[in-house]
Formats: sequence, C-alpha cells, structure tokens
Amino acid sequence: MSYAGTNKGGTEAIIAAERLVLERRAQLDSGLTHESVVASFPMAIDRIMGEAGLWDEATAAAAFLQANGDITEAVHLIRAHRSTLPRLAFSHPLNPREMQLLRRVVSTQRQPDGPILLGETVDYTARILHDGPELPLPIIDEPDEVDLELQHPADEPFRRFRDYLDDKGVLVDRHVQTDEQPFDIQMVAPRLPASRSAWLSMMSQADTGALINIWYQGVLGPEGYPSEGVTLGEVRHGRLPVRVAHPHTGELTEIGRIRVSETEAVAHLGGQRGEDPTTYDIGYAMALGHNERKAIAAASLDIVAWRFRGTDTGKRMEQLLLHTTDGLATSGFLEHLKLPHFVTFQSRLDAAMAARVEAEALLHRLAEDDNQDHEDHEDHDGHEH
Repeated sequence: MSYAGTNKGGTEAIIAAERLVLERRAQLDSGLTHESVVASFPMAIDRIMGEAGLWDEATAAAAFLQANGDITEAVHLIRAHRSTLPRLAFSHPLNPREMQLLRRVVSTQRQPDGPILLGETVDYTARILHDGPELPLPIIDEPDEVDLELQHPADEPFRRFRDYLDDKGVLVDRHVQTDEQPFDIQMVAPRLPASRSAWLSMMSQADTGALINIWYQGVLGPEGYPSEGVTLGEVRHGRLPVRVAHPHTGELTEIGRIRVSETEAVAHLGGQRGEDPTTYDIGYAMALGHNERKAIAAASLDIVAWRFRGTDTGKRMEQLLLHTTDGLATSGFLEHLKLPHFVTFQSRLDAAMAARVEAEALLHRLAEDDNQDHEDHEDHDGHEH
C-alpha cells in the first residue's frame, strides 16, 4: 500500500515536517559519536541489531541517532539498509559449546558443572533512581579476595544442564531422521505449516515485547496467576566465532565474533498425547546481543510449538509466532493508518448515507402502505354498517 501527495499544499507540509526532523538532528552534540552511543546504550543497540537481523554496532548506533531513539524506526532503517547489501557467503553453523562466556546462570542446580558468572546485570540491584555517577547505596564491606587460579575458567569446555539430564536418561529424544537445511526467513517468507528452524528464526528476529506477551499468556494459570512449572535450565551470554569457507582453499576461516544470548528451558512432560511422564523436554533459543528476555520467552515457546505440533493448538501457536511477532510488520500496518485515507473513508461514508436514505425511503413507503390499508379497512367497515 502506497500513498503520494495530491496537491502542492500537502507536499509543502510534508517537506516542512521532514525539515523539523532534520533540524533536531542538527542540534545534537557533535561529540555524540557512534562509539559513545554504543557505550551508553548497549541494551538498546543489541535489541536493534537483533530485531533488524544485522550485526553491526556502528550501523545500529547510526540508526538509533537518526531515529531519535525510536527502536522500531531504527529497526526499519537497518532492515532497509540490509536489503541493499550483497550476500557474499554463508557462514558455517555456530557451535554454542565454543562460547566465550560473559554471563552464565543455572537456576536449576546449586553446584552445576562449569562456572556461574553473573556478569553485568541489574538482576540484583536496588531499583532506586539516582542522579550522578555515585552509587545509590554505598558498599559497606569489601568483597573477599578470591584466588582466580582455582576457579573454573570461563572458556573451558563444561557440561551443560541438558547433558546432566541426558546422562540421567530423562531427556526426551528430539532427533529426527532427516537433517533438513535451516529455513532462511531472509530469502523466503515462512508459511504454515512451518519447520522448527522457521519459527526459531522468526523468534530470534521478533519484537521482544510481542514475544514476551505471547509467552506470558501461555504460562498464566486458570485464575490468572503465573504457573510455577516454568523452569530455566541455563541462560548464557557470550561471544561466538563466525566462520566461512575460504573462497580459494575451502578451509574454515574465522571472520569475527558476535555476542549472543542463549537459553535452554526445561519442561516436565505430563503424559498427554502418548508422552512419557518420566521425561523432560528442552526448548532452545538464541538471540543476537544481550537480550535474555527474548531468549527466555523464545525457548519456552519452542517447547510449546514442538509438543503441540500438528494439533489445533500447535497450528495457532505457529500462526502467532510467524505472523504477529515481527515488530516492523505490525507497527508498519499501524503507522500507515496515519496516512491519508479520506478517499476510502468518504466512499464508505457515501455508501452508509445512501443506505440510510434508501432505508428511510423504504420505511416511508411501508408507512404509507400501512396507512392506506388502514383507510381501506375503515371504508369497508363503514359500507357494511
């Protein structure tokens, strides 16, 4: 759906509106560089890159500034920019076990294998608004000194929580006989019924708030309270190497590293639909940058979509994940309502008014016919008398 100015006055108003935006951008401090934006707003930059599907912090910072801090508009700018870029190569599948950990939380075990790294997080801080660089609450006691040489190195391979369940023989087997190629949502729009790789890709690029909303609707109990059956195996944030095949030698070559958030959600199978009630299932999700909320919601929804695949519930879930979670698509339809619709509205208004006139005319004719019948009946009674 497209629109164009139909008169000179409208065109001049549009140009003036755009000039106001440009003037505001020109007033920005010249010292506000892309590097300073990335350093000051890391979570916003990560969310923009994740929802736009492009890993480039400088480009995300430029879009953030141009959009005046509007994340949805910044995503729109990067998606448009990304469509102009050539695809030079396909990367080799990432191996999550190679992650250089920046943060790792295991809420299901007191002493899991491998390190527990809280990393940079506000999960445990007091929500007290303060002004200035000083801490809102003073640190009274200095932390005990720890011999880092005795700790588990963050980059050393370790068993994941899913390995722990697998060793105990309680993890459901999800392996499939056919190892299909991952669905490329950048080249082909996914359609129902969708493969697991399609909905995982859509969730990794989904609007964070939309995804959390769908997840929360699913975990609410019959009385409207959250279900405590939701369990997280692991939440990780770290760097992963990206490798491509060398164009001449064919050898895998590392071209850089990206930061990702990764989550494994755990669900105890209840025995429905022939499931073994003594087993557990694992949902998986990965999101660009540091976006644990999206990864947690997506991993939980992965379990639902997989367990109920082929059923009416599964079909509705796939439809929600594929068609309602893309922030650019949903906000784009909403935003277009602000564009001129007077021709469409006037035609509907004319049709409604014409229908009203026709209905009033019909009622008038019916009333006249009823009065005529009444007069004829009185004349007939008078003659008989």
